[in-house]
Amino acid sequence: MKITSFTTRPPQLVQALQALAQRTDHQQDADSLLQELCGITVLVAKRFTNDRTAEGLHEAFHLTIGCVSLGISQADIFNSDEARLSFLLSEGGERVFQAGFRKIKELSALPYTAFISDFDSDPFILQRNVKMLFTAICRAEPGSTWQGDVVYKNEMRDRRNNQRIIECAQWLRKNHFTGPVKDSELDANAVIAIAVIFAIAGDGPIVARASQANIETLIRGMRATPLDIEAGWYALLKKVPPEFHPLMRERMDEYRDTIVKKILSKTKIKAVVSELQDYYAGNEQDIDYA
Repeated sequence: MKITSFTTRPPQLVQALQALAQRTDHQQDADSLLQELCGITVLVAKRFTNDRTAEGLHEAFHLTIGCVSLGISQADIFNSDEARLSFLLSEGGERVFQAGFRKIKELSALPYTAFISDFDSDPFILQRNVKMLFTAICRAEPGSTWQGDVVYKNEMRDRRNNQRIIECAQWLRKNHFTGPVKDSELDANAVIAIAVIFAIAGDGPIVARASQANIETLIRGMRATPLDIEAGWYALLKKVPPEFHPLMRERMDEYRDTIVKKILSKTKIKAVVSELQDYYAGNEQDIDYA
């Protein structure tokens, strides 16, 4: 029987302190770091937990460890405990903590989903989002494995992808055939879905929003006179900026054997319209039938 081995990886701050403990003359550096970390912990408790209770200070201590560790992990340094320690000592604990916290704020500024609502700009919501990310990513137990830097990396990747989807949808909205769509709320995935689906009808205008009547007309027209879908999509890509082509092609590949196939099939039009409205058009539908 093969036994799986697990490698524990403590927070980067703990790794740096372990390297410090190996040095012969480390007392002065240890005292300096201890004072800094205590000061940071108190500030974190005042702002995010509770500086008047043992539980609040204890939680702030864990957040301090993780945020400093995030700052170390995101620095362009060699992957060794000694390098982490040298960086921490040269920069100082407070500056490394601030670097980690800036990463949290930068992440928080990126969209969690590809949907924009009026609440996204509310100061209370913005502050709450920062706190939630700070707690989720930076909480670290000194003696346990910490994966906050991995969570940060994955979350940054996902949010940058959401930003790319939103930017593509905003461009499509701006170039909508009847004029720019100016709603404050934006269902970015739905905008892209509508544009890709309506492009199957040939080299027509860019459609970023549709009504039920528009959808029915598309289905009937495609069934009456089948067109070259790939040519229609190629025509759409020629109109869209190149940076959005990979995303658009992803959606084309996804829809080719799903909703587009149903549009061209003998499935009842009412059923196809319902599916398109429920799973593709999202919030980007005209309320009026016409």
